[in-house]
Amino acid sequence: MQAAPVKLEDRRLKQIDRARQLVITEGHGLPAPGLGPQRGWIERSWRRCLEGGRRPEQRLEFDGVSASSIRANAECHHALLKTARPVLAALTRAIARTRYFAILTDAQGIVIDVALGADHDDRRIRAIARVGVNLSETSIGTSAISAALTELHPVWLHRGEHFFADTNVYSCAGAPVFGPDGRCMGMIDLTGILAEERPELMHLAAQAARCVENALTRQRPHALCVHMSWPGQAQGGDQEGLICLDAEGWIVSANQAARQMVPCLSGLSAQAVHANEVFAMSHAVLFERARLRELSETGPLEVPLWSGLCAQVLPELQGRSGKLGGPIASLNPLSLRQYQAALVRHALRDAQGNVMQAARALGISRATLYRKLGPKPLP
Repeated sequence: MQAAPVKLEDRRLKQIDRARQLVITEGHGLPAPGLGPQRGWIERSWRRCLEGGRRPEQRLEFDGVSASSIRANAECHHALLKTARPVLAALTRAIARTRYFAILTDAQGIVIDVALGADHDDRRIRAIARVGVNLSETSIGTSAISAALTELHPVWLHRGEHFFADTNVYSCAGAPVFGPDGRCMGMIDLTGILAEERPELMHLAAQAARCVENALTRQRPHALCVHMSWPGQAQGGDQEGLICLDAEGWIVSANQAARQMVPCLSGLSAQAVHANEVFAMSHAVLFERARLRELSETGPLEVPLWSGLCAQVLPELQGRSGKLGGPIASLNPLSLRQYQAALVRHALRDAQGNVMQAARALGISRATLYRKLGPKPLP
């Protein structure tokens, strides 16, 4: 008689147990079956816990911070809380049938918000799903929260991949949230209790974190927002970079995708970066292109970067009908037709009179170019 097949979940848990035996009990290194070399951050976290004198069988208290610290945290993270709440609400709808719930923490792993949907009748959920509880690695050991904040990339943890026995009932996904200056502000966590393994939740958490990041990036006062992608990519995708400029062309904020596309933006929190240090052309061209887009539908513009690469950008003025900034801010609205004509004449000069080349540079048709140029003056 054949033995019953081992369920995939049971096999996975046995592989995790074997990895724990190798690393925590016997002191061997990974990769271990079931974890793999790409998950070396789990081993690093386990070893930090061991080096801190902790053992997996120790009981956890899930300590919280003081009421005054909670109030100070809420005030300090007002923008993050306000921006993340609708995203957490959307996450709750997405995971409503999975027995998972969403948590938002600050950069130290302190819970600052809990989405609706967490069953507080379960003491294991109640232990972590409360504002003010400390879920950092120094407090509860290895978790998606501590890993995302330490490794600064999305993670997935299942059951025994947590360090302590008291947290082996949790499965969780986490993704860091980066602020407009590139510093980590906190993280989004999706946790389930004795739930089915769902590593796809890591992608969901990462998507949610990007939504928060993009909203925070655009909340910084700015005159121009530059949507940036690589040539051939669709505008508005998950990997679209956002770079916001003030009226003088200084970069006031950028999202994580933009910092990955333009490495010099990674130091935005420490030093000012001008758009002319990113794009191998004057920032005034971006403002001009944005104004032209308001007057006629034009597609993205391919521009050179100082790295030698080429990107496509779609600049957007802050407030399509509001106060405008940048080199064109002083234009009289009554002279927009003249301004359009000036742009066309400038493009024609650059193209040495070649109408089709000028039209392509402006992203408009030949007929539109003639219309924007206006009637010829009478002799």
